[in-house]
Amino acid sequence: MSAMGDSTEKLKGVHISSLDEDDEVEEVVEEEDEEGDDSEEEGDDSEEEGEPVTLGFLEKTKNHWSLSRQVFPSKAGGVPAWLDPVNLPSGRSCVCDICEEPLQFLLQVYAPITEKESTFHRTLFVFMCPSMSCLLRDQHEQWKRGQEKPSRSVKVFRCQLPCSNPFYSSEAPRNDGTDKPSGSGVSLCNWCGTWKGDKVCSGCKRTKYCSHKHQVVHWRSGHKIDCQQLSLLVDSSSSKNGTTSAEIIKVSNALWPEYEMINDDESEYDAEVSDYNIPPNSLVSRNKMDDTMNSLLDIFEVNSDKKCWASFQQRIARAPEQVLRYCRNASAKPLWPMSSGQPSKADIPNCCYCGSPSDFEFQILPQLLFYFGVKNDADSLDWATIVVYTCKSSCEASMAYKEEFPWVQLYPTSAI
Repeated sequence: MSAMGDSTEKLKGVHISSLDEDDEVEEVVEEEDEEGDDSEEEGDDSEEEGEPVTLGFLEKTKNHWSLSRQVFPSKAGGVPAWLDPVNLPSGRSCVCDICEEPLQFLLQVYAPITEKESTFHRTLFVFMCPSMSCLLRDQHEQWKRGQEKPSRSVKVFRCQLPCSNPFYSSEAPRNDGTDKPSGSGVSLCNWCGTWKGDKVCSGCKRTKYCSHKHQVVHWRSGHKIDCQQLSLLVDSSSSKNGTTSAEIIKVSNALWPEYEMINDDESEYDAEVSDYNIPPNSLVSRNKMDDTMNSLLDIFEVNSDKKCWASFQQRIARAPEQVLRYCRNASAKPLWPMSSGQPSKADIPNCCYCGSPSDFEFQILPQLLFYFGVKNDADSLDWATIVVYTCKSSCEASMAYKEEFPWVQLYPTSAI
């Protein structure tokens, strides 16, 4: 199913047929801004047994280069490997619509569609606010339709490129780390390493930020001292030869841990679950699964939810460490943990760029939170599943990153 031949089997993609009050923050100088979105499809029944599904698993990368954008990775945590490194989402697209804080990178899936030249490279990026209170609000906002644009704390962007493009060679990447991108990207925020750094520290004139919020936390975390050092380096280097030395970059330690995503067909796993299917060092052990299942079954009062949850767990138990389920087929449906809280076809908006229906493409499972080290506290981030719907025709709107539609399903205990 590879779009680029045997040499790309290593590609992890899915192929388709804070400041103290007396501290002063250096003023931020604005440079640019803008982008955003909205508009309806999909449904109710759970994923069918016969539908081929690709599962995503996480592992720590062995080679630093394997998560670089020029090898088109699928990955979770850390910072995104932007496909188009220049025309990034900006403005309101980068923040949680509820608390207005910058969104955090969750994961990306490399999923080219080989039938179309314009989708030779294609990656889907998922971002979310780490606040559970925002996710609770998001779950209610997503039901809004028509003129009433929902406020979201989870956002998905689709980016695609033809084989011939300004950023990458048309040759398949090598698996030895020697590939280089054809051109550099825009400067990113020195704190989050995620969004475009279109605001510049007026002190050192070197450090860039995506938001005033990240400038403040960076200042508190050491830039107050680094700023003076950078100012001296800039003055010294400029007086010698008109160049500046490399800036000091201190990326946020609040980012989720970074993992490489490896894909496997669900058919590779036996329908009959046994403890032999679970690695000895598994983060998602059989006992943990059983405890979770039993505790949640006690919560469910509706028989249909109990039945749905049992069916969901039975399917997931074939490969308990899966964090993602991918199936971009016309008849594909998500594997829902619960019958309640599922969207109707009318709840899924059509593509707001071309008007095509939005179809299910993949879903994110809560196992991801184990890898990110999220604690099981009452106010900690949690979800039953996050289902992503994308434009059926994967249209070619003028903007590089087009927003798609995520649907959040939370456990009953998380209801407002």
